[in-house]
Amino acid sequence: MEKTKQSITSRLSYSFGAFGHDMFYATLSTYFIMFVTSHLFDKDSGATGSKMIGYITLIIMILRFVELTIDPFIGNTIDNTTTRWGKFKPWVILGGTIASIALVLLFTNLGGLNKSNPFLYLIIFAVLYITMDIFYSFKDVGFWSMIPALTFDSQEREKTATFARVGSTVGANIVGVVVMPLVLFFSINNNNGEGDNRGWFAFALIIGIISWVSAIAVGLGTKEVDSDLRKNAEKTSIKDVFRVLTRNDQLMWMSLSYGFYSAGIQITNALELYYFTFILGHSSQFSILAIINTFVGVVAVMLFPPLAKKFNRRNVFFISIAILLVGIVVFMMAGKSLTLVLIGAELFFIPQPLIFLVVLMTITDSVEYGQLKFGHRDESLTLSVRPLLDKLGGAVSNGVVGITAVLAGMTSGASASSITAHGSFIFKVMMFGVPMVLILVATLVFFKKVTLDEKQHAVIVDKLEKTWGKDVLGNSNDQKTDAAPLLKQGEFAYYAPIAGEILPLNTVKDSSFASGSMGKGFAIKPSDGRVYAPFDATVRVTFSTRHAVGLVSDDGIVTLIHVGIGTVNMRGTGFINYFDRGQHVKRGDLLIEFWDPAIIKAGFDDTVISVISNSDDLSEFELLKDSGNTTKNDVVLKLSKK
Repeated sequence: MEKTKQSITSRLSYSFGAFGHDMFYATLSTYFIMFVTSHLFDKDSGATGSKMIGYITLIIMILRFVELTIDPFIGNTIDNTTTRWGKFKPWVILGGTIASIALVLLFTNLGGLNKSNPFLYLIIFAVLYITMDIFYSFKDVGFWSMIPALTFDSQEREKTATFARVGSTVGANIVGVVVMPLVLFFSINNNNGEGDNRGWFAFALIIGIISWVSAIAVGLGTKEVDSDLRKNAEKTSIKDVFRVLTRNDQLMWMSLSYGFYSAGIQITNALELYYFTFILGHSSQFSILAIINTFVGVVAVMLFPPLAKKFNRRNVFFISIAILLVGIVVFMMAGKSLTLVLIGAELFFIPQPLIFLVVLMTITDSVEYGQLKFGHRDESLTLSVRPLLDKLGGAVSNGVVGITAVLAGMTSGASASSITAHGSFIFKVMMFGVPMVLILVATLVFFKKVTLDEKQHAVIVDKLEKTWGKDVLGNSNDQKTDAAPLLKQGEFAYYAPIAGEILPLNTVKDSSFASGSMGKGFAIKPSDGRVYAPFDATVRVTFSTRHAVGLVSDDGIVTLIHVGIGTVNMRGTGFINYFDRGQHVKRGDLLIEFWDPAIIKAGFDDTVISVISNSDDLSEFELLKDSGNTTKNDVVLKLSKK
């Protein structure tokens, strides 16, 4: 009961942390630039105000690019952090505190310095912005890296991640619901429905407080699990990222495609409030769109698994892009019709979570692609690419939005009635035309170059399963790899990894196993769905499909335990892992749980296969019985080396 309460508390705390974290990000990436272009300078500033907006926009864009180069060092700093509160939580709290304070200060004119001493204002602004951005990144990297540190139970991880996705989706969209109501409520002057500086400051203060409180909640409500397997994490540098990108062609092309796509959608998303303010003339109606997006975003995330299963990820990507482009066209043609604007905006928004998940899954699958191609698993490096691309897209978006606001005349003192036809045309070109081109380029790159799909990934994992033992043994003299320890002399017992009926290995319906080419072993027709460690060992190989595990015993015996035949195609559905790569397990520890009816329903064989990859190095390999029932407490193999 205590463990259950802790799990629920941890999930809710982490979900609230994601809620506040993405409220902050939405405010920074979308609404801060609106404040800068439309409220930081009054209409009397004229050309000077426009010039200052240009400088500020340029500073933001440059600093965002600079921050990209700092990101890997932030990750390394967090990796090397050791405190009694854990590795990540101190940075979540510290980063959340300083970033929140800096954000609130940025939503001010710094005591009038923007007009009395513009040069000093720009210097202080730059210092504040880069400070805020760096400490936000500390919080960002620390927060999203916490899931593996909260639990080693893959089922609990999935629940925590799901709670967090819901929290982040609601947090990011709820800002759009409350932004104009809060700004107008606290403003002294309505200013044609745009509010004033006081209203924007109050809005930023509320967001900053919520973000800070959510960071504290993560610190108090979660507990990091301490284990040796979390030590010696792989360090990331810009050089390492480019090394992985250039040699893993599928990761490179997916990254190029996503880079164009991310920049395109962020430009349109950031300009939506401008559309409601300066084209429709009713900024408060933006809340309607944000409310719809909040619910639609959650539903879209939940729809991804069944859609991917029915159509496959590649088709989901193209269907989503088609709907998104239709949305852009409808939005562009909507004019002042709120109904058409909402239809177009939703058609544009609905596919975004689906496309994001396709990209995320493809980048994740490219880990195994690179492992098979180069014999080295660059997991942390590979997964660090997408956040970098999101920030790159945000940097481009901030620059484009600032330029657009100045060129279209959507700066301080402007209103829907003051925007000229020429200004409206420029705005629509930048909001719809430029993103459409970027998205089309992204789609073309994906269509021509990205070939990694579920089927290819299943084949890759299957090949890795069949070669991993040989790779470990072949690298036994390489100190830079996870090589197996030398096989010790002595007698060793191998316990049944699962309860069921023992079968000879040569009877299984997989020629690679049946022939003995992967090592001698045996099979078990399972009577339940729990796989246990057959001896004290270290987990050396894990699979994203969760249906197999590679172990190396403390005595140097290398074994692969594989659940089912063809089950790699289930992509983890019905499987739960209770381990992580590098974790040391004791004999009898639960490793895998699987739902046997799911395997049967999918049309696959549920036979559990165990092979000893270095069986040729053994002096004795005796299968104590090749038929009959067994349990996890029975010794099925007697092994020895003289």
